[in-house]
Amino acid sequence: MNLPAIRAIYFYEMHRTWRTLLQSVVSPVISTALYFVVFGAAIGSRITEIDGVSYGTFIVPGLIMLSLLTQSITNAAFGIYFPKFVGTIYEVLSAPVSYLEIVIAYVGAAATKSIILALIILATATLFVPLQIAHPVWMVVFMVLTAFTFSLFGFIIGIWADSFEQLQIIPLLIVTPLAFLGGSFYSISMLPPLWQTISLFNPVVYLVSGFRWSFFGLSDVGVGISLVMTLVFLGLCLAVVAWIFRTGYRLRT
Repeated sequence: MNLPAIRAIYFYEMHRTWRTLLQSVVSPVISTALYFVVFGAAIGSRITEIDGVSYGTFIVPGLIMLSLLTQSITNAAFGIYFPKFVGTIYEVLSAPVSYLEIVIAYVGAAATKSIILALIILATATLFVPLQIAHPVWMVVFMVLTAFTFSLFGFIIGIWADSFEQLQIIPLLIVTPLAFLGGSFYSISMLPPLWQTISLFNPVVYLVSGFRWSFFGLSDVGVGISLVMTLVFLGLCLAVVAWIFRTGYRLRT
């Protein structure tokens, strides 16, 4: 394992975050704070509690998961796409660094940035609502698994994309709607039976449900199912990344 190479790529990506601190950290935190204000005031005044939890507190895990998903994808996608765009990716590919080490460095940096941001948002949430975490260890497990899974997904998008427009298509048109419809701001038990069934085909439901269970001990689906679904998606992303490097898809031309 070439640890110096991994460390060099990892810290380069981390330093890029501090160079763009306003965009990378401050902007997502302010956006999340606005969600608290808008949803807490507009919807919280009509829905006081969900399953015995105040609405403002209930949406905290969903907001954190929403930011975790989008930031993991964005950080990883841009992290690998930009070297491709300027041509420096070929220097990395020709260096004595294995494909596994490249993935560890880029995905590890993207996941780290997303987890730091999620923890900042969690700390920000305590300024708005009283918050207690019923299962802190499981909260960390779901947070880390989700960050690495969707950083891998973003890594795949970054390799697939041929332009900055393509880089934004999947996050904006697919991932964000799925996150909003995945129970981030409500419990799917509040939906009509048909829509409850349809929601179960949304993978984000399992992520949000498992993460919310770690806070309140409440979930829309079994926590075991949530964990399994997260691991399945992680396995699929790993398989796709392995195929990309084995075939050289969009890397050898």
